[in-house]
This record gives sequence, structure tokens and C-alpha cells, in this order.
Amino acid sequence: MPVYKLSGNELILLETTSFEREGLRERNDLQRLLRSKIGFLAPDTLLLAEEFGDWDEGRRRIDLLALDKQANLVVIELKRDETGAHMELQAIRYAAMVSTMTFERAVAAHANYLRGIGDPKDASSSILDFLEWDEPREDEFALKTRIVLVAAEFSKELTTAVIWLNERDLDIRCVRMRPCKSDGVLFLDVQQVIPLPEAQEYQVRVREQSTERRSARADTKDLTKYRFEGERLHKNRLVLAILRAYLRDHPSTVVEQLETIFPRNLQGRGVFTTSEQGYEIFERTGYKRHFVDADDIVQLADGKTIVVSTQWGSRNFPNFLLRARELGYEIEADGMGGPA
Repeated sequence: MPVYKLSGNELILLETTSFEREGLRERNDLQRLLRSKIGFLAPDTLLLAEEFGDWDEGRRRIDLLALDKQANLVVIELKRDETGAHMELQAIRYAAMVSTMTFERAVAAHANYLRGIGDPKDASSSILDFLEWDEPREDEFALKTRIVLVAAEFSKELTTAVIWLNERDLDIRCVRMRPCKSDGVLFLDVQQVIPLPEAQEYQVRVREQSTERRSARADTKDLTKYRFEGERLHKNRLVLAILRAYLRDHPSTVVEQLETIFPRNLQGRGVFTTSEQGYEIFERTGYKRHFVDADDIVQLADGKTIVVSTQWGSRNFPNFLLRARELGYEIEADGMGGPA
């Protein structure tokens, strides 16, 4: 958005410039200027440290490390370029590395920062006063790490990634900070672009609505149990039990015959030369949606093995159930939640 200067009876468009064109550097200029006005970037925060890099390994450093009123850490990354250049990935690494910080380490980092700027304040008292705590509460400290990305502009790839990550319960904000000029005077246009401040209330409602929808889906989940040969089974286990019963009653059945008995309704079939080989392959390849325990893998008369899917829904289960009843098996619904 353009920025205008109100002068008398006219609006004067400010010239958009760049940090590079104005000779401003990230660390020596922007970072130095912003550390005393951290509220521009992250309201209600205390700057803990600058160029924080107290790692056991690695040489990378967090531009600005802050603390909010809820005792959450805030990682602030600055870029003066026009795209943000993968800064979200870098910040996520920093957030992970600093996430285990204790109150004691935070005090040490803050003390080092205060010494560096010549501030005589006691670091521990500074943090406690900011949090309005009488004493350290280690079990409430740094339970979450937030991220603030600051750049002159953000690429579509970066903003798409940030929105996707925020939908998965991360807390990442993008603050656009663009320089403008008028009559040789440099101005900063600072705007939070993700999430939009005026949209935050709406986004909370959307998130709550999504939770309600997930709960509604959970409430409508088919929880029906079925009585079969003296057992009370959920539908996925019922499929396996019916298959075993059929093979017990028809012990000479081979794979080709089984395909004609239960065409396409027996999901996730894998065929191998021996049951032992089949079990090992299923375990190694990680069939997460199939019954792959050794007792559940079924061996046929020809020595080949099959696995049964655990995923049976409204499209395929009724067909399987109908076929089983046509074969003479007695199955009774016994419980709430779905069709008999």
C-alpha cells in the first residue's frame, strides 16, 4: 500500500526506497535501531538478547530474542531484502534450538545483553518485573516459542508456508517494514501482514469452527459392533473374522478362488510365496492401514499370504456384509452408530 504525507490541502505520495539503497545494514543499523523499540515488531515483549547463539554446536545466531507476558520466547528474524529468502526455515530451526531454555539461562542471556548496552539493571529482576512474578516459575517458563519474521517484503512461497504452519498450531507472524522518503527524511512503514490484525478474531472463530466440525465428525463415527460366532466385533475385525471363517470352512481355497468369492471387497491384499516372508515384508514396509500382526496375516492353501485392510467405510463394508450373509454367515448388529 502506498504511504502519503498530509500537507495542507494535498496528499503527497512518499517515495518508496529500499534499505540497501539507503545503505542500511541488517545487524549494524536495523537491529540496533529496533532493539529499543521492540514493541513495533512484537507488542508487550521484553528483549532478552541480541545475536543470541548460546548453542552447544553451530555458529548461527538469533537476531533478537524476546519474552512475552505469558513467558513465551519470541524469536525475531530480520531481513532487509525484498523476499524474506527462506527466513521461515531458519527461524523454525532457531525456535527449536531455543525451546528448551530455562529461566536461569534466560537470566544469563539477558545479563549479557544488558552488559553489552551498558544497562546496570539486574537481569533477574528485570525479567521478574516484566512477567509480574515474585519468584521464578520454571514450570511456566518458555512453554511455547513464537516467531516474528521482519522483512521489506515477503514472497508468495514464504507467506504460503507461514499460513500453512500457523494452521498447524505454530505461531508465526510476518511484519513488513518498508522504508519511504520525503524531502530527504526517511520513514518506516511497519505493518503486520500475517496474520492480519483485523482478521485475528475471525481466524479464532474459524479455528473453533474447525474444532466443532472435527468433533461432529467424531460423534458420527460408526461405532456399531457385530455379533459373529460368539464374538462382538467392530466392522474391520468382523471382516477379518469372516475371512478366517470362510477359509476354515473351505480349507482348499487359493488366492484366485478367493478373488471370485470376495471380488474387490477384500482390500490391501499382498501376495508372497510363504507366510513368513509375507510377515517380514509387511512389517518392513509398514502397512499402517492393515492388520499386520503375525496372528492376523492369513495363509491360504497354496502357501500364499494376504493382509486385510483396517479401513472399511460406508462404500465398501455394506457390500462385504451382504456377500457374507449370502454365503450363509449369521451376523447381527449389536450396538449404536451405524447400519445393520
